[in-house]
Amino acid sequence: MSFISACWRQLTEVTPVWFMRQAGRYMPEYRALRERYSLLEMIRTPELAAQVTLMPRRLGVDALILFADILLPLVPLGLDLEFVPGRGPVLAHPIRTPQDVRDLRPVTVEEDLGFVLETVRLVRGEVDGRVPLIGFAGAPFTLASYMIEGGSSRHYLRTKRFMYEYPDAWHTLMATLAQVTLDYLRAQVQAGAQAVQLFDSWVGALSPHDYRLYVLPYTRLIMEGLADLGVPRIHFATGTAGMLPLIKQAGGDVISVDWRIDLDRAWEILGDDVAVQGNLDPVALLAPRDVLARQVQTILNQAAGRAGHIFNLGHGVLPETDVGSVEFVVEMVHSARSRGEE
Repeated sequence: MSFISACWRQLTEVTPVWFMRQAGRYMPEYRALRERYSLLEMIRTPELAAQVTLMPRRLGVDALILFADILLPLVPLGLDLEFVPGRGPVLAHPIRTPQDVRDLRPVTVEEDLGFVLETVRLVRGEVDGRVPLIGFAGAPFTLASYMIEGGSSRHYLRTKRFMYEYPDAWHTLMATLAQVTLDYLRAQVQAGAQAVQLFDSWVGALSPHDYRLYVLPYTRLIMEGLADLGVPRIHFATGTAGMLPLIKQAGGDVISVDWRIDLDRAWEILGDDVAVQGNLDPVALLAPRDVLARQVQTILNQAAGRAGHIFNLGHGVLPETDVGSVEFVVEMVHSARSRGEE
């Protein structure tokens, strides 16, 4: 499996490629299902979630990622989750006070999130080891920001204000989320996931100082808690070009970088003891093919055939993306050999 080999920084015949949100709204077969079921219905029905997870096989990608949502653990914690058209995820009772943190409920992964684990088992049974499956979870800061903001945000004012005004409650919340996330990811691996990715989608909103003080210890707790399982751990964050050494310090066998930094520069900062994933701008998939080809080739040139490169986006596939563009990138990346011939 070229993807797993690349995660361990081994040379591969071709550069492995997969895409975040590769099973989603840009695929006609996915949209057909969404006409019949809500997002949460699909996620909570293992047969449907497995079906969606498997859809990208036709693209020729080198890994599948579990069809789920990073916010699922927040429901058993006691927050009501709804996906509202035009707004995205909305949490009806966001955290506003330290008492709200104390009121969070305990989570038992097997009971509360067992449908996700069953999806993992169904997918593994279907692919039978031919294509590796990536499990995933949201990182504590990103989960906390949703819990406090009540949904998406541009500036994370409530999150940062809570962090500054109630540091004890903040650390309690982060410790709680770190343990839930660790238990959740371990359960996914035990169910059959062959790699895991920790999504810290919004942590780029922080300064390096605040990341070091308020976030890093909890991400590191998760990464260290997964080390004995022997599966690759991918650390994904966006907007973090200015604090890549801290991201690496927090842990991960693979560091996923976005398009805001050149891949070769990111690799120079991170060093050769981690694999690097990325880093095409998702909007490039909407560009004319000649422009898209140049963008892809630039990244391959920056990777320079080094062991440990996994081609991916800097964030998820956008709903407006043409499936043919995704297939084009897969074919182009696979046609460029990894042993320095890009």
